Amino acid sequence: MLLRFEKNKFCYTLAGVKVPTGYSSNIKSLVQMKDLKLINLKSHDCHTLMQQLLPVAIRGVLPKEVRNTIIRLCYFFNSICSKIIDPSKLQQLQDEVVVTLCLLEKYFPPAFFDVMVHLIVHLPREIKFCGPVWLRWMYSMERYMKILKGYVRNRHRPEGCIIECYIAEEAVEFCSKYLANARTIGVPKGIEERIESRSGFKVIPTDYKTLCEAHYYVLQNTTVVDPYMSKNEKWLQAEHKRSFSSWFKRKIETELARPENTISQQIRWLAHEPKREFLSYSGYGIGGYYYNTSDHDSRSTTQNSGVMVEADYKDGR
Repeated sequence: MLLRFEKNKFCYTLAGVKVPTGYSSNIKSLVQMKDLKLINLKSHDCHTLMQQLLPVAIRGVLPKEVRNTIIRLCYFFNSICSKIIDPSKLQQLQDEVVVTLCLLEKYFPPAFFDVMVHLIVHLPREIKFCGPVWLRWMYSMERYMKILKGYVRNRHRPEGCIIECYIAEEAVEFCSKYLANARTIGVPKGIEERIESRSGFKVIPTDYKTLCEAHYYVLQNTTVVDPYMSKNEKWLQAEHKRSFSSWFKRKIETELARPENTISQQIRWLAHEPKREFLSYSGYGIGGYYYNTSDHDSRSTTQNSGVMVEADYKDGR
C-alpha cells in the first residue's frame, strides 16, 4: 500500500505528462490531485498507462522488488501490443509472464488475483493462433458505439432513434457523392486540413548580410549553378561570397536578353535574390503527424516538439 507522499509523487508525475497529439487522451485531466487518485479512465487510457507511463511514474515510489515486478508486467503488455511480433519469441514471452505472475503472488494479497489476472498467461498462446493483438482490439467499435449513442433523442425508444439517424446519414452520404466539393459525412478532417485552418504564422524581417550568405549557400550547393562557378573560379577566390549573388543575377539577366538562350526556369528563380522577409510558422504537418515549436508546446496540453521516431535498417540496426 502506498503512503500519502508516495501517492502524491505518483499523481504529480502523471499530472505533468504531455504526450503527442493523438497518442492518448489528456492524462492530466484524469488525475485528481485533491484525492490523489485516477478518475474517468477509458480502456485506451489504461493501455497507455500499462504500456508506457506506469514504469516511469512508479520509479522511486515502491520497493525495488515490487517496482521491478510491475515493470516486467508493463513490458510484457508493451511487447504483445506491438505491430510486429516475432513468432519465435512467443515462447520466451510465455515463460517470462509465468515468472512475472509468480512474483506478483509474492508481493500482492490473494484478493488481487481474479480470472482476469490469470488470463494473462494465455495471451502469448492466443497470439500464436490469432495473430497480433492490435488487429483484434475493440477501440474502433467503442468509438462507433459513442457515435450511435449520440443518435438517441428519445431515451424510451433508443433503437428507433439510432435506426432513423443511421438511415438519414446513409441517404445524405449517398447524395453527397454526386455533389461537387462536398465533404464526407462522419469522417474527421485530416491533419493537412486541420493545419490549413490554423493561422499561426508571423512575418520576420532579416538583415541583408544574412540574406546574402543564405543565398550564396544555396547557389554553392546547387548543381545547375556549377558551370557559372567554374568559369569564374579565380575571380571567386578574391571576391568569394561578397558579391557572387549580384554578379550571378546580372549574368543571367544578360543571357536572358539574347533571343536564343538556354536558361532553365530553375536558374531564373535562383538568380533572383530571396525576399527580405520570411514567414515563420508555429507548426508543421507531414505524413499525418503534426509538429510544434517548443514555445507553442509550453502553452499546450500536448507535446509535439522534440519528437523522435526510431527507424530500423534492413540489417536490424
